[in-house]
Amino acid sequence: MALPSVWSEMRVGILLLSVLSLLSVRLVGAGQDSGNVIPAESRPCVDCHAFEFMQRALQDLKKTAYSLDTR
Repeated sequence: MALPSVWSEMRVGILLLSVLSLLSVRLVGAGQDSGNVIPAESRPCVDCHAFEFMQRALQDLKKTAYSLDTR
């Protein structure tokens, strides 16, 4: 009998946390100045970031493979 009440309390707690997180995200977004926005032309695209990340990951893998080969 105690188990259903625990689940209902957990559901209410999760719901409360999600509502609070959504409210905090909106407050943070509203607090940012619109004058500090970087124009889209000067920002690197998402694909460029992903490509750079994959390049660094590949370099790390190559270094790891080389160090394993030298052992």
